[in-house]
Amino acid sequence: MQDVLRVGPLPEEPLAAAADFHARLLPGIEAALRGGSDPLTVIFPPASHEHRNWRLAAIQSLARAFSPSRINGLESDNEAAIAAALDWLAGAAGVTGQVMALDGTGAGPVL
Repeated sequence: MQDVLRVGPLPEEPLAAAADFHARLLPGIEAALRGGSDPLTVIFPPASHEHRNWRLAAIQSLARAFSPSRINGLESDNEAAIAAALDWLAGAAGVTGQVMALDGTGAGPVL
């Protein structure tokens, strides 16, 4: 079973959001990973592209620190897209340290 942690709300300004995430939420995420959450998926609320780098750096750092446990991030408020991505991640045992922005439109058919 996959554990899911929804974060938010976070400040709109990227530096403030990163500081809030690291101060308020990161200790709980680390505790969950130490406690055996594997895989763990962090759901971020949608935000501007300026949030991408700090979110990716946080998830990648956690993936390295807690390997072989898997941790990934999803950026979305679309419940159907989140459910589909969680379903996909459940079968993707080699995927860790990724942050995926979901738009809910689907990938389309494989050609």
